[in-house]
Amino acid sequence: MTESLRSLGKSLFPAREVDWESVYRAELPRIYNFFRYRVGDGRLAEDLTAETFEKAWRNRQRYRRDLAAFSTWLFTIARHVAADHFRRPHPEVPLEAAAAVSGGENVESLVQRRADFERLAAQLGQLDERERDLVALKYGAGLTNRAIARLTHLSESNVGSLLHRVVQRLRTALEEP
Repeated sequence: MTESLRSLGKSLFPAREVDWESVYRAELPRIYNFFRYRVGDGRLAEDLTAETFEKAWRNRQRYRRDLAAFSTWLFTIARHVAADHFRRPHPEVPLEAAAAVSGGENVESLVQRRADFERLAAQLGQLDERERDLVALKYGAGLTNRAIARLTHLSESNVGSLLHRVVQRLRTALEEP
C-alpha cells in the first residue's frame, strides 16, 4: 500500500487509533464541567455527559483526524447535546434544590452562598446563547480561547474580546447591591 493510501485510510478510519479509556479519563471532567456551567444541576450534567460519550462511541467511525482534534469533535457533540436538552420542555423546580441543604454548614453561610449562586445564575440567564456557550466552554470546560475559537468558528481574538466583555458585565452586575 502506498504512503498516500495509508494516510488516507488513517484519516478516514482513525477511531481505531483512539485510546477510549485515556480519552474518557482526560475529557470527562471538562465535558462534565461544561454541562455543569450550562445547566447548573450536577445530576443532569452527569446524564448529559454520559449521553455525549455514548454518542461519541456510537459515531466513532465518523471522527476524522484530518478535520479536527478529538477533543474538538467531542465538544461539538457536547454542544449539540446541550442544544437538544434546551429544546426539550423542563420541570419548573429542579429536584436537586432540596438536596442543597447540608448538615455541615451554618445556615448563614449556606443562605449567602445560595443567594450568590442565584444572582450569578440569574445574570448568566440574561446572556444570549452564544455568550452562555462561551462562558461554559471557558470556565466550565477550561478550554483555551484557541480551542473555543475552533469549536465556535470565531477568531481567537474575538473569543477573547467577547469573554472579556461578558465577564466585565457579570462583575458589574454582581457588584451592584
